[in-house]
Amino acid sequence: MVDRDESSARTRAGLAFGIGAYGLWGLLPIYFKLLADVPSPNIVAHRVLWSLLFLGLLIVLTRAAGQAREAMRHPGTVRLLLLTSLLIATNWIIYVYAVNSGHILAGSLGYYLNPLANILLGRFVLKEALSRLQWLAVAIAGVGVSVLAVGALSHLWISLTLCVSFALYGLLRKMAKVESVAGLTIETALLFPVAVLWLLFAGGDKAATMGSSPAVTALLVGTGVASTIPLLFFTAAARRLRYSTLGILQFVAPTLQFLCAVFLYGEPFTGAHAIAFGAIWTAAALYLISAWRSARISAPLPE
Repeated sequence: MVDRDESSARTRAGLAFGIGAYGLWGLLPIYFKLLADVPSPNIVAHRVLWSLLFLGLLIVLTRAAGQAREAMRHPGTVRLLLLTSLLIATNWIIYVYAVNSGHILAGSLGYYLNPLANILLGRFVLKEALSRLQWLAVAIAGVGVSVLAVGALSHLWISLTLCVSFALYGLLRKMAKVESVAGLTIETALLFPVAVLWLLFAGGDKAATMGSSPAVTALLVGTGVASTIPLLFFTAAARRLRYSTLGILQFVAPTLQFLCAVFLYGEPFTGAHAIAFGAIWTAAALYLISAWRSARISAPLPE
């Protein structure tokens, strides 16, 4: 009974972390639009630089330094974190480019594809079982994403790169034997030398590198917090939830991005978007109904 209660509490915490992560990611285009005049690689370099300083403080406050040192003693864990650091850096660069080049909808398509990739990775790599209703949800979401893809072929590379990089990132972080703060600190430390060298030698003129005004410079510094908090929430959720459940939660982020693109920044909303939007949320509802049924069946009987 205690084990079941602990498992339930762990799942609730995972859901809270997951919703927090995807909600913040869904609103991130608003932040990056304020940095539209700064080149995308420069923004990502600042994200790494200031994230490491923020994480350094956080790792002291949470007393996670011992976890980081322990993880660094295992070559397999370090190799996984090197891969995840490269994947997340790629994801960040493409995402910032998509936002500031006026292709938020292409970015949102990538993150609509990502839950399908997560569900399938959960099934075929982690061997998580799916019910018939869950397979139906995957099929309906796939139809919706296909409709969107047909209308976005010229920018489909953005969507596919975002999908693959983040799906693999989440899978490898789930496999890595390290807690969220320690793991993210190691990832960021691995990227830190590259970020510093880029800002020093390849970032362009001073205005492009450090910002054209004190306000822009402050926003660049703030990318550390804006980047770190949702990633910490995500990695905490990934260690507590089934990977397929995490995939369904991810529909929150692209929906918010989609709404920002259409209602805040005036990107066109076509009939294909309307069909896809309806299909994807139908799929999310079916999957959640299936998960709720499973939870009821596995719930303990009253004594």
